[in-house]
Amino acid sequence: MSLHERDRLLTFFTMKDKAISLLKQLTEAHSVPGYEDEVRSIFSKELAGAGELSTDKMGGVYCQRGDGPKVLIAGHMDEVGFRVQSISNDGFLKFLPVGGWWTHTLLSQRVEVKTRSGEKIMGVISSRPPHFLPESQRSKVMAMDALFIDIGATSRAEAEGMFGVQVGDPIAPVSAFTPMHKKDYYLAKAFDNRVGMACAIQTSLELLGEELPNTLVSCGTVQEEVGLRGAKAAAAKVKPDVVIVLEGPPADDSPGLPKQDCQGRLGGGVQIRLQDPTAIMNPKLAEFVIKIAKGEGIQHQVTMRSSGGTDAGSFHMANEGVPSIVLGTPARYIHSHNAMIDINDYLEMVKLVKTLVRKLDAETVAGFTSYLE
Repeated sequence: MSLHERDRLLTFFTMKDKAISLLKQLTEAHSVPGYEDEVRSIFSKELAGAGELSTDKMGGVYCQRGDGPKVLIAGHMDEVGFRVQSISNDGFLKFLPVGGWWTHTLLSQRVEVKTRSGEKIMGVISSRPPHFLPESQRSKVMAMDALFIDIGATSRAEAEGMFGVQVGDPIAPVSAFTPMHKKDYYLAKAFDNRVGMACAIQTSLELLGEELPNTLVSCGTVQEEVGLRGAKAAAAKVKPDVVIVLEGPPADDSPGLPKQDCQGRLGGGVQIRLQDPTAIMNPKLAEFVIKIAKGEGIQHQVTMRSSGGTDAGSFHMANEGVPSIVLGTPARYIHSHNAMIDINDYLEMVKLVKTLVRKLDAETVAGFTSYLE
């Protein structure tokens, strides 16, 4: 093995080890919309000293360094979760979803209620047992309002007193970051969008020491899962010249989906999204990104989506308009307790973002919005 090959492999394994460490920390964090504190803490600790740290008034967090056009690389910190709606007299919790849930995935799943003191109370999502349901109801999906969370309390007084649970407390799924039998496949909650947050952090760290042709702003937004809200505050604060949105989009390579139409396959590389119902990406920026991916030999898959949305939906309309692109690590079974990725897709995303940041100089960025030619 040549010295060059050895150095390349060492760099790859260093990247991969860092990725695994970040993804474990981030996916196991408790950060539902409006309560993104744990992910924000990881971001600020990892990037302490890597640039100027700041926040906006909604809780979005930023690390900025350099000079020149502002290139914003943004993931959202929140995950789909719940909040305590009420506590019954016998100690069971009614809850409201925060973000999009498919009720099929919820029964018998573990969750944690985070109290005002920061303590996490384990519970399980439950319903009236099928043994006590009429035959006509047993094969139907339970409505969300028919579900409750059992934390083991025997009364409302006990739930509020001994357990410290109050109305409004945030609730997150419980699921450990777990390597699968297949090499490089991992199972966890919240890959949507902890892969984006990991990429923003890792890209910033790996570009440290390099002189960039721009101002790099790494960002974690809030409340994406409830309407792309934090991206509005981020755009107002940073006033970016170009935005790279980093995401954990749904894979489409599982049974029941046409293989010939697959644009989000595990192992297919970083996903480059051109359009979804919330945003049409800037065509010149999209062409630039695809050209860079091809030229650098970065494995990628180009995507047009008829459903879903990302923070690009807010970013691209901000101010006078901001050229935006969405890059993603496809994940099976997002918005559930157990999503799955191939970490190599994530590593290709990091490579592409690093390469783009190095090439986004003032002339290139200005060209994305040059319309009178």
